[in-house]
Amino acid sequence: MNAVVAIEPDNFPQPSNEGATILAVISRAAADPNCDIEKMERLLQMHERIQARQAAADFAADLAEMQDALPSIGERGNAAGRYTYALWEDINTAVKPILKRFGFALSFRTDFADGIAVTGVLSHKGGHREETTIKLPADPSGNKNAVQAVASSVSYGKRYAAGALLNLTSHGEDDDAFATAETEEKRAEREKAKRWVAVADGLKSHEVYKAKKAEVLADYGGNASDLPPSVRAAFNRAGTATKPRD
Repeated sequence: MNAVVAIEPDNFPQPSNEGATILAVISRAAADPNCDIEKMERLLQMHERIQARQAAADFAADLAEMQDALPSIGERGNAAGRYTYALWEDINTAVKPILKRFGFALSFRTDFADGIAVTGVLSHKGGHREETTIKLPADPSGNKNAVQAVASSVSYGKRYAAGALLNLTSHGEDDDAFATAETEEKRAEREKAKRWVAVADGLKSHEVYKAKKAEVLADYGGNASDLPPSVRAAFNRAGTATKPRD
């Protein structure tokens, strides 16, 4: 039997009205000529933390929604018959409009100080960003010259970083069954998450919230980290909204 793991509202980003409350307090303090400067600085730091938490929550929720829209990329690249892989140009063409639709942008940095380092940066309209870095040697395979060897490694780094940040999958060009099965699995996961979000949004009692919290955790294997971000955020909102006031 799976152990039930509690979702603690304080451990995850909270609704943005918390930030509005702090802003109101800061505004009143700023209007007071006797306001303590150190207290004002602490309030500003608190507001920045709240904004950062909300930005992270928005990032996670939109990323979860976007996962269902991201396609499996066909593997048109061929490494001299040893294996196939998705070309960077195919990945970029497939994900770019989807990133834009959900408020994301994907960019890259390169560093050649010690080998070839490619850093992928996934930025969100709310201000939060995540990044990952891969370090590679130059790729001289196939009789490439020095410039081509570097370009090949940079392209590989972009494929790797994009795949890690977006959880992309790829498949053989003729593997239609794979694509169909993956689409059905994603659809089922999306519908499951939507049902739990609707349950959380409809909660009015803290006692019912605690019971449903146990149910959702059991449904996802008993581990809070396995909850989709949209479900986790919805239950955190419900926990805060239904919590008895002192």
